[in-house]
Amino acid sequence: MRAYVQIKPEDNVAIAVQELPQGTELMPGVVTLSVIPQAHKIALVDILKDGAIIRYGVILGYAIDPIAKGQWINEHMLRLPTPPSLDDMPFGTNLRTDLPEPPVRTWMGYRNPEGGYGGTRNFLGIQTTVQCVEGTLNVATERIRRELLPKYPHVDDVVAINHAYGCGVAINAPEAKVPIRALRNICHHPNFGGQLMVVSLGCEKLTADMLVGPENNTPENVVVLQECRGFEGCMQAILTMAEKKLKILNERRREELPLSDLLIGMQCGGSDAFSGVSANPSAGYAADMIVQGGGTVLFSEVTEVRDGVHFIAERCVSAEVRDKLAAEMRWYDNYLSEANVDRSANPTPGNKKGGLSNIVEKAMGSIAKSGTSPIVEVLSPAERPTKHGEIFAATPASDIVCGPCQMASGIGLQVFMTGRGTPYNLAAVPVIKVCSRNELKEQWPDIIDISAGAVATGEKTIAEVGTEIFNKIIACASGQDQPFAEKYGMHNYLCIFNPAPIT
Repeated sequence: MRAYVQIKPEDNVAIAVQELPQGTELMPGVVTLSVIPQAHKIALVDILKDGAIIRYGVILGYAIDPIAKGQWINEHMLRLPTPPSLDDMPFGTNLRTDLPEPPVRTWMGYRNPEGGYGGTRNFLGIQTTVQCVEGTLNVATERIRRELLPKYPHVDDVVAINHAYGCGVAINAPEAKVPIRALRNICHHPNFGGQLMVVSLGCEKLTADMLVGPENNTPENVVVLQECRGFEGCMQAILTMAEKKLKILNERRREELPLSDLLIGMQCGGSDAFSGVSANPSAGYAADMIVQGGGTVLFSEVTEVRDGVHFIAERCVSAEVRDKLAAEMRWYDNYLSEANVDRSANPTPGNKKGGLSNIVEKAMGSIAKSGTSPIVEVLSPAERPTKHGEIFAATPASDIVCGPCQMASGIGLQVFMTGRGTPYNLAAVPVIKVCSRNELKEQWPDIIDISAGAVATGEKTIAEVGTEIFNKIIACASGQDQPFAEKYGMHNYLCIFNPAPIT
């Protein structure tokens, strides 16, 4: 097992694969001056005050004080560089066509009756217009599982789309379009089989007309609780409508579909300095396989790509795609500046404990999960894709906000990379967990699905682990396997991104 990882020859730092004792000789002339924690950086040369600290071939920051060769470099020792300019970024200069071939080009999914990407699950999705109905719907959902679902064996589950939006909000504010678009698109998620079912209260700002359109706001699709008589009347209305929808969904069957009918999302959270070495590049390799096979992959998290946006622009297939990328970055820069913060607010204490010194270093690792495929489209938060291939879907970096945004875009499955560990999951979309280091898999053997730690230690290649991730994607999307989080029924509350005012 190797002792350190140096990404590029020009890097003047390396990271420790395991904790290194003081006095460890990494290479001729480089001896650790203190204990170096796992995943943290070691200076490979003397770095002057204001000298560049380089990893991934990129300037992570500038030394606040002189740094000696062999010294531990942590987050307190770097000054953040200026973010890359968004003006006139070169595009189309790094369009790779030699992508890895996928082992298979088909999967077993549910054809989407509304057209577009296929479903990976067969769920009854129950939409809500406002948080006020959640308690009542949760009781009804448990009754549906207990009393109705056993009668319809070809339906996998019932999923209540509960959220905190719908009332007490500035519904006509310009940026209200973001949460409204998200909730509208979730209604038509491929895993819900084209069956609309909505539970509303009756007095909320987000009306059923706004959510599903006047043409779908009918007694066959919408239960209005304020029109029901008492609690039992609410229960009866919801269960009666649910059974009608279940009968239709029970007729759905999996069939062999091309990879062009598969849409997956890539996300990372609880990242560490190994994320950009092992887990994210391996997921990126799997993403390239999916794209090569005709499928579509979304990657996201604006603040976690902002410092590498010029690298993404190089992969944009047109000026139009590049310009949309720049526009989404500018929007988020302004969104942060209005709160008197910038992208440096992103890294967490866990990120830093895992060796990530700042957002530049985090961004370089985050981008790796996108692979190397050309970027064919850029989406605003919760927009639906119109192209096939690699797509940047602009979202916040928060796990529980990014996930619902990608779900609204229609992903049938998500691959989630982590270095520190998180049990995060989505109820409506299976989430595969990939960890960056073996210790996390040993700690959470029944939460983490795949460890990419052997890439960090040098015992496996990115291609080997990437192929393993691809095969897991196909098996889980096809219903032949389940990620651990799905097996246990763990899932997070849907936090719908709302940049508009709350009243």
